Amino acid sequence: MVLISDEVKAVFEKNRVFSVATAGRDGTPNVVPIAFVEIKENDQIWIGDNYMKKTLANVLENPRMAIFAYDPDSKQCFQVKGRVDVRTEGPEYKQVRAKIRAKKETYPAKSLLILTVEEVYSCTPGAGAGDRIA
Repeated sequence: MVLISDEVKAVFEKNRVFSVATAGRDGTPNVVPIAFVEIKENDQIWIGDNYMKKTLANVLENPRMAIFAYDPDSKQCFQVKGRVDVRTEGPEYKQVRAKIRAKKETYPAKSLLILTVEEVYSCTPGAGAGDRIA
């Protein structure tokens, strides 16, 4: 099991919008901005789906995802990669749906994507850029 360090969490907490990357079965990449991203536990990231089309289609074909977070103050950045499970029912989905709807009642809150972390990389400029850190 790969855990998200406190250093990575601190950078994630500074972001309001995240770059989320997926690819379909054919390998065609897709990157979108996602606002509802929350670190859960120490090995999961929850992503709320309001308007996903291609991203959702991609993870249903190829359940892999990468998320990028950047701190403009410290210049630290990290990429987290892992497997995705899509939920449209159950207690986790209901919890995320309530959080999304609390922000704005008209958000559709269609599904919850749970990314189980498998790899964490540093993207911070310098000698360690691109190194796997977890």
